[in-house]
Formats: sequence, C-alpha cells, structure tokens
Amino acid sequence: MQQRVAVIGIIIENKTSIEDLNHIISEYSDYVIGRMGIPYHKRGISIICLSVDAPQDVISALSGKIGRLEGISAKTAYSNALFEDN
Repeated sequence: MQQRVAVIGIIIENKTSIEDLNHIISEYSDYVIGRMGIPYHKRGISIICLSVDAPQDVISALSGKIGRLEGISAKTAYSNALFEDN
C-alpha cells in the first residue's frame, strides 16, 4: 500500500478539547513520526505540528477527526512523494 508523509498543523483555542485530541492522536500512534507542541501564552492558544507517514485515507481521517473537535482547527500539507509500505 502506498503511503505519504504529511504534516498536520493544529491550533488549539479551546483547552477543554485537549483530552479528546490526545486520544485521537494516540489512536493513530502507529503512523506518527513526531509531535511538537508550542504553548503560545501571549495569545492563549497552543500550536501542535504532527508529522505522519501513512496511507492518504488514514491521514485524511486523522486530520478530519481532529478538525471536528470544538475549538481546534487542523490543516494538512502532503509530500508529493509516494512510498511503498515496508
């Protein structure tokens, strides 16, 4: 199955949704390459950069689930390269 590398940018404006967010990310932990979180205290938000290596439909499902959470937005940038699953 072909896989892609992608980055999901997540902005958290509602801290009550963080537990749900972490639960979703842990469901997809097999595909997560890395995660970097930055609290931006000046604006009262948090920013997460999630790097993943997964099939296109898995990346879309993950990003969609995250984006449906209250007070959380997510945008995905995909690599152009396709990789065979090893």
